[in-house]
Amino acid sequence: MDGYYSLLKAGSQLENTLQQVTVPMSVNEVGGYIEKQVAYLSGGRGEDSSVIITLPECSAFSDIPEEALAKVLTYLTLIPRRRQPGVKFIIILDRRLDTWSAIKTALARIAASFPGNLHLVLVLRPTSFFQRTVTDIGFRFSQEDFMLKMPVVMLSSVTDLLHYVDETQLTQEFGGSLEYSHGDWLVLRKAIENFAVTVKEIAQMLQAFGTELAETELPDEGKSIELLLMCHTDKYRKLKGEIRSVIREAHHLLSNLEASGLQEDLRNRWGLSQDWDTVQRLLAQLRDMEMVFDGFFDKHHLKLHQYLQLLRYEQSFQENRYSLDKLSAQEQALSGTADTLPKTEELIRALDTLESQAQDEMSRIQVTILHGHQLVASHHYALELIVQHCKELRHRCDRLSAALLTKRAKLSHTRDLLLELEEVLHWCDEGAYLLAGQLLEDFQVRESALAALKQLEKFLEGAPAPLSLQDLPAECQSFLTPPLQAQIEKAHKKLTSVQGLIGTRQASLKKLANRQTRPVQLVTPRPENPGRPKSALFSPKHGVDIKFTFDLSLPGKRTTRKSPTSRKIEVIHDYQENPSSGCSSPEGEDASDLLRRQVMKELVETERIYVDELLSVLLGYRAEMDNPALADLLPPTLRSKRDVLFGNMPEIYSFHSRLFLHDLERCLDSPEGVGACFLERKQHFQLYERYCQNKPCSESLWRQYSDCAFFQDCQRKLEHKLALDSYLLKPVQRLTKYQLLLKELLKCSMGCECAPELQGALAAMLELLKSVNDSMHQAAITGYEGELSQLGRLLMQGPFSVWPGRRRGPTPMKDLTRFKPMQRHLFLYEQALLFCKRREEHGESSQRTPSYSFKHCLKMSAVGITENIKGDVKKFEIWYSGREEVYVLQAPSVEIKMTWLTEIRRVLTNQQKLLTGSPVSERGQLSPPLSSSPLQRTSPSSEEAESCQASPVPVELAGSPPRRHRHRRSWPGASNSADVCEDLDEWSAASNLSVLSDTEEEDQGLLLPGRYRAQMDSQRSENQSLLVKSGDIIQLLQEDSEGWWLVKNLSRKLAGHLPVSHVHVILGLASRGQCSRLTDRGNVKVRKLSSP
Repeated sequence: MDGYYSLLKAGSQLENTLQQVTVPMSVNEVGGYIEKQVAYLSGGRGEDSSVIITLPECSAFSDIPEEALAKVLTYLTLIPRRRQPGVKFIIILDRRLDTWSAIKTALARIAASFPGNLHLVLVLRPTSFFQRTVTDIGFRFSQEDFMLKMPVVMLSSVTDLLHYVDETQLTQEFGGSLEYSHGDWLVLRKAIENFAVTVKEIAQMLQAFGTELAETELPDEGKSIELLLMCHTDKYRKLKGEIRSVIREAHHLLSNLEASGLQEDLRNRWGLSQDWDTVQRLLAQLRDMEMVFDGFFDKHHLKLHQYLQLLRYEQSFQENRYSLDKLSAQEQALSGTADTLPKTEELIRALDTLESQAQDEMSRIQVTILHGHQLVASHHYALELIVQHCKELRHRCDRLSAALLTKRAKLSHTRDLLLELEEVLHWCDEGAYLLAGQLLEDFQVRESALAALKQLEKFLEGAPAPLSLQDLPAECQSFLTPPLQAQIEKAHKKLTSVQGLIGTRQASLKKLANRQTRPVQLVTPRPENPGRPKSALFSPKHGVDIKFTFDLSLPGKRTTRKSPTSRKIEVIHDYQENPSSGCSSPEGEDASDLLRRQVMKELVETERIYVDELLSVLLGYRAEMDNPALADLLPPTLRSKRDVLFGNMPEIYSFHSRLFLHDLERCLDSPEGVGACFLERKQHFQLYERYCQNKPCSESLWRQYSDCAFFQDCQRKLEHKLALDSYLLKPVQRLTKYQLLLKELLKCSMGCECAPELQGALAAMLELLKSVNDSMHQAAITGYEGELSQLGRLLMQGPFSVWPGRRRGPTPMKDLTRFKPMQRHLFLYEQALLFCKRREEHGESSQRTPSYSFKHCLKMSAVGITENIKGDVKKFEIWYSGREEVYVLQAPSVEIKMTWLTEIRRVLTNQQKLLTGSPVSERGQLSPPLSSSPLQRTSPSSEEAESCQASPVPVELAGSPPRRHRHRRSWPGASNSADVCEDLDEWSAASNLSVLSDTEEEDQGLLLPGRYRAQMDSQRSENQSLLVKSGDIIQLLQEDSEGWWLVKNLSRKLAGHLPVSHVHVILGLASRGQCSRLTDRGNVKVRKLSSP
């Protein structure tokens, strides 16, 4: 505010100066009478320094209005009165060419209008004789009137004028030597007046802007402050430009005064010295005000800038404080104790992540503190507040660092303690294995006894230090939890027990080695427990046999779980004089159990490595794409395709790190549960299907940007030897690794209770691999106009050679002339069979990705198959809609052909069951192979289809698997147009159906589920519970393994079982050797009444 007050004071001083040196009127206000030279100031002086005002000869003087004359006289008197208050005036009235009446009128108007101190009026009377006489007479009679108002002197000539005014103070028209130019005087007066007005306006603008700056309210947003600074700076620059313009105008005015070439005395007579002083004084005042304004604006600008700095610093401070609060909350939420080594390692990894985040945040906080110190060094007006914030941030950082260090120390001590416990338990387990592995036969020879003794001594050299609660350091006592204390006590007891057993075994071996010279009597296994060898410890003090059992938990088994596979070491102390030896071994197969634990350990360790690798990719690559510091290295088009490059890897990592890894770690002590673990998480593994479907897009994107500096920088920071694409392949590699490890576990678990679960887990993983592979191929299908999801689940896919087969009706010419097969990739869905053509995309050979161009679609509801084609065991036939379309397919191998036939048959069977409401088999519960099925529908072979001229009839409901036949058979699909007709009278009697067997001999006895009309009466017997009359409508439902059909008599609403021979008789098959079903194509005695 001091600068603002100084600015106001400088403006007031400038206004006072303007009032002193300028007149309240201007030349423009007087009008054109000054320019007409009605009156003027010549600059001359009379006695007592009276100012001379000259009224020259003017013929139109009487026409000048009173108001205008008064303004002219007032303006001319104000100029000297501003410079010299109380100055006297002398008027020279030149009327040498005028009349007495004009003189009288002029004197009267002067007396009425003159505003100043009129000292003397000198009148030059007319020069003509007549007018002079009239003037003398008139003046004599009117002298008293004029003298009462003003002193008037009537002069006869110019010579008389010299008696009152010096010659040097008169202009040349009055015989004087004073030079005067009225035009120059007018220009000078206007310039001075304009300069004064401009200075006054500048002063007012400076004061107004200063008031605006002083009264401006500071906003709370940084952008608003920046805009305010810009606005004020623009106004300041404009005002500075105006001031410089005025200063240049003043210098120009002074230079004109200097260039007039007049002498000093002439300038004094003209009054130019006062004008010079006026301009100089105003210029000095303006410069003073400019300096004051510059200082005020600089202070105001500095204040705004510091306020903006403080606002930004406050924002950074609040952000840093919020981040520290968040980190402190995370630190407090992170547990500092754990009971297991995996949990401790997980906490340490979480602590590492938290410390990394804290380190990054503290680096940013250090920048904020450094910024605060810079503000303090620049003498910021909020010095105390900034210092307080810096101290608070430093204190919070120190407190967080101390808390993290304390927590790391606790977790490190806990990890070290758990590692020691693990080492102790591992040593105890190895000792138990060592004792159990020393068989009875090894102790009968002295060398064997000495070797076993050395083995025990060498093993004891690696014994861990005793571990007890009393021996722990003080810093470890503070974070011991009850479960951890229990583990320490348990490990201590186990270590003591194993050391005691080893010591006893050493004593026995030493005694045996020393007494080896005497005959050794072997102790045979007891007959009541022959399959359980004992390990003996020897002592010579007693003569009785004492046996005790010591429970020892080994890796891979839970001690709290009682199972047949829990390991026990039975120790027999032989105190007889006749030394005998025994052996101890755990129950079950040691080799298989050890191998199973080894595979389980490899599974867990590789799973941990896999999770760590995923985390390194997500943090080192994916998260770094949001790092502003690396924004310059990352192409803008790649930033938006992060999900394409990495797919759903975050979801995969979340599943493995939070669920699956913990499940596997829990199975480390009980490998028999790993199969259930895989089956329980079976649905979660579907994440890999999405990942693999996205893999081609990811690889394409990687090939496009693999040389990007961003990936190279991330790889360098992570110290990875391989590029990102190798790590993006890890999920696919891991998926294949699971089935290999499960196979190894299954090999060493044959005969165990866990074998079925392992078999199920292996089957699930193999099915997942197949599903993933199929889905990747499905994603490459192009040109299909519908939605593939509407076709149901993709069951199989693979390449085939395809020929158009012989069909019903005319055959296209191009099919008749086709010798070379079409190469097609088939996709079998639950609802349709797609024919596609494989195409290779352009690119390098190693980077080509296939695509499948859609060609044709067959709905499975109208599909039938012929299993065998003569001439090639790898071929089979698919026909569609009553052989309107026929295709011969050649599989790459017989095994692939049989797999496809089995799968197609399962699809057709499930469709039939869906139409009748029967339970549908699951994917894993496939129907028996075609070659061994108990009952099948047949279709004409490729050679007999034309001769038969018959289209396949859809299969009726099959309640049991089809009957087995020796020759080829086909499984047609359900007809789209078959409807059940309840009114038998509406059926056409002229419809018929051709035989569907390859030969008439083969089709004798062929029965299929469906509705038929009985041709003969049934024969009643003791085992027959159903009465059937000729003409009844019966429905064959299901045939059991003994050859009895479940038959329903729809006409009599009865149901029962009939032997197959009776069914043949009822349907007339025993006499004719065939069964004709009822359709709309023919009329035979046996009719099938419906087809789904």
